[in-house]
Amino acid sequence: MESSRQQRLQELAQFLRTRRARIAPEQAGLPGGGRRRTPGLRRGEVALLAGVSVDWYTWLEQARDIQVSPQVLESVARALQLDMNERKHLFLLALQQLPADPAPTGSGIAPTLQRFLDLQGTSPAYVTDERLHIVAWNEAANKIYGDYETLSPRERNSVWRTFTSPAVRLLLREHWEAHARHRLAHFRAAYGKFAGDPWWMGFIAELSEASAEFRAWWPQHDVLSGPEGKKINDHPAVGRLVFDQISFLVSDAPHLTVTVNVPSNDDTAAKVRALLAE
Repeated sequence: MESSRQQRLQELAQFLRTRRARIAPEQAGLPGGGRRRTPGLRRGEVALLAGVSVDWYTWLEQARDIQVSPQVLESVARALQLDMNERKHLFLLALQQLPADPAPTGSGIAPTLQRFLDLQGTSPAYVTDERLHIVAWNEAANKIYGDYETLSPRERNSVWRTFTSPAVRLLLREHWEAHARHRLAHFRAAYGKFAGDPWWMGFIAELSEASAEFRAWWPQHDVLSGPEGKKINDHPAVGRLVFDQISFLVSDAPHLTVTVNVPSNDDTAAKVRALLAE
């Protein structure tokens, strides 16, 4: 075995031992009676909590070169009560890849993030989750892309709306196909972490029924991430709007992406100000 791989497995073994040592049996819902030679859980107790064999877990702590699956690592992470950063560290050491982020527990966003959106002024800004649902927005986004308050949860999914909304097609006109393909490729990249998940499978089936373009393009497996760059809209009230798009993840909520469309010129900024003044 190459030395770098052996070193990584040794690091994994030491990490597991330190995490095991910090958990008292009572914290894991196990009886804590009797004296223990070393603090924390025994290997057999971690194996029991994770639903794996004692031998397999022992080999993991002995830095053996064994097969490890993401599903079993998730079980070990739960048994050792790892936090988000520790869980990612475990996956990097064991698989040299990050795990899929856990599903968020709620659809709301932090008040500070909403204030950030509101302070963007003439730059329409919004937040999407991993399913590409738009979960927060500012007034400029409302004025240009449609009143999100009045849209149904399904209509606030940016992929669904791109492929099914006549208003979006009118706003984008000749740029619609490029935007739709970009949005679909972004959705496909996100789907890679959740392949087979019932929500995603149901959504894909429904959108395939609703849109001939989605049905034709989905099997092409195009994937990408990141912003579109230049974004051109043809607004029914003020005409041509040109934006430069930037996107970034929220550091304390990595399942959320912030997108800000910055006016590319003074004319666009003035038109957005006019819309906001209505």
